[in-house]
Amino acid sequence: MKIRKTTEADLPQVMATFDAARAFMRAHGNKTQWPKGNPSEDKVRADIARGNSYVCVEDDAVVGTFAFIAGPDAAYVHIEDGAWNFDAPYHVIHRVASNGKTHGVAKACFEFCQQRADALRIDTHEDNIPMQNAIRKYGFARAGVIYVSDGTPRIAFDWQKEH
Repeated sequence: MKIRKTTEADLPQVMATFDAARAFMRAHGNKTQWPKGNPSEDKVRADIARGNSYVCVEDDAVVGTFAFIAGPDAAYVHIEDGAWNFDAPYHVIHRVASNGKTHGVAKACFEFCQQRADALRIDTHEDNIPMQNAIRKYGFARAGVIYVSDGTPRIAFDWQKEH
């Protein structure tokens, strides 16, 4: 699996990947994360323009997507029910999605990001058990609860490279 920056030409496949991820979440008990139209095409276009959007590609097809953004992130300023496990400059992983047919998207995403940053933060919905399991599998530790821009809570995790 190759990872590269997302281009405008990738938008239809990226949006289809979000649709597939949304369907997977609904089928696995996560009924409210990413309501229809979220993440929006405008959000992905902004990520592309800032150089923060990436696609996972196999056989010239987009099989996954994620955003990898240098912090700080406003949603991570206030944390409840815990605390960040470290206080260091970090990057954030957002909007991880797979087409639902290709295995290894989360692994590829996390390894890519861990190779490029000494510290990472990520969050997910409390009902997104598959993503929580993937996050923990790749060495992230639960930090607490944060609130995203629409005011809904997310379980927050962080990871720091061992020196």
